Amino acid sequence: MSQTQTAPMEATGISPFGILAKAGVVAVTLVGLFAAWSVYIIGQPLFGLFLLAAALFFFFIYGFRRYYFARFIYPGAAAILLFIAFPIIYTIYLGFTNYSSQNLLTFERAKEVILSGRIVDQATKRPFAIVVEGGTYRIFLPEGDAGFLTEPLALDGSAVTVNAVAVDSPPAETMAMRDAIKLRDGLGAVQIVLPDGTSLKSAGLREFASVEPEYVLLDGDRMRDNATGDILEPDQTRGFYVRPDGTLVPPGWRVNIGWANFERIFTSAGIRAPMLGIFTWTLIFAAGSVGLTFALGLVLASVLQWEHLRFKAIYRVLLILPYAVPAFISILVFRGLFNQNFGEINLILQTLFGVRPEWFTNGTLARTMILIVNVWLGYPYMMLLSMGFLQAVPVEQKKAAVLEGASASRVFFTITLPQILPPFLPLLLASFAFNFNNIVLILLLTQGGPDIPGTIIPAGQTDILGSFTFRMAFQDSAQQFGLAGAITLIIFLIVTVLAYANFVAMRRAANRGASQ
Repeated sequence: MSQTQTAPMEATGISPFGILAKAGVVAVTLVGLFAAWSVYIIGQPLFGLFLLAAALFFFFIYGFRRYYFARFIYPGAAAILLFIAFPIIYTIYLGFTNYSSQNLLTFERAKEVILSGRIVDQATKRPFAIVVEGGTYRIFLPEGDAGFLTEPLALDGSAVTVNAVAVDSPPAETMAMRDAIKLRDGLGAVQIVLPDGTSLKSAGLREFASVEPEYVLLDGDRMRDNATGDILEPDQTRGFYVRPDGTLVPPGWRVNIGWANFERIFTSAGIRAPMLGIFTWTLIFAAGSVGLTFALGLVLASVLQWEHLRFKAIYRVLLILPYAVPAFISILVFRGLFNQNFGEINLILQTLFGVRPEWFTNGTLARTMILIVNVWLGYPYMMLLSMGFLQAVPVEQKKAAVLEGASASRVFFTITLPQILPPFLPLLLASFAFNFNNIVLILLLTQGGPDIPGTIIPAGQTDILGSFTFRMAFQDSAQQFGLAGAITLIIFLIVTVLAYANFVAMRRAANRGASQ
């Protein structure tokens, strides 16, 4: 009996689990398509395109057996696509736009915002009160001991024009203002016409006044300024409405501007000068951090390798402690230690030598402080690596060199260092790339300061390219995302070169190790 029931199901080749799996694939695909459409609707077409591609690939890979081989690759590929490739591509795309705090909107939305401007005649401003009559309302506009009272209206939010008549005395009872404020949407749609023909509209939460549009839309998306009569033309190359004298009317909208951001970086003295200094300091900071941490870590590892040293375990634990404490905690502690007025470091220096260095206001001292803190944070890593590499150096070669009369320093520089440097090189390059973008240290310790005078963008003497870009995008009043995206592209290219150099160094080290 059971064989008779299962035969039709086996003949079709589809099991209940298979049907459920197909339904799940369709459901997930539909969710992905809906997410892509929603993202596109809110003005993010690039992200929507990525979500659309992810949803369609998911449907074909998991919905058809012929693509079975890709089922194990898809999750990782989708993660790379959405969380690595998309941010990089989108940031690069922003570098070719005028995206900033003044150019956040689309053209249609910017036009709506400009047209929503109103001119309020201050001479006609007058307070109001609301009179409740059953299910309707009247608006009372006082004038002296009397005033004007409108016809009954609903205040349901629909646009309405009502006439007001003069009354000899104010109404006996009016709505409390805190309750009247709840009807602000309905009040905003009301136009009151006084007996003399004056038209009044809501000019705030507590007043009515004569209100006129600040701008009127003409043909071809042009506008006229009612106050001055100027004709405003939309400039699609800059993303602003422009007056005849060249004045820009905010808010603007986002447009593609080509290589303008890159030209501005390399041609504007207010940007080029600080950028050159920041780029130079970034190289010095990254190279100095790597060189000093490597040297200190190697020296400490060599000392800990000394066979006659007592209490090695205690020294190892103490020297590794900076690596165990979260970096941001150590940075904040050092910020307090280097405080110019109350920090322990300046108190000690004042007591011993009578000096109080200006760690946060002097550019040279601020950079020195950053290097000191970064060396403290980085030397344990280099020390641990050095301890491992030093153990791989054959002891027989060192003993032979000593028997030949070589000094300890000569043995180190002619035998030990040449053997540990090749496998160390890729790690040093990786450390250089990390410190090239080590914005956490800069932002937590000095916030990029002290500032460089005479710049048109926020730039500090301890800023590296990463922190400089962060401040420009998120801390500057203009929030120049497009310019920050252009600088990010330059940083990306530099880091790409470093990553390629790292790859080449690793390959050469591997080939050298294989040949030996």
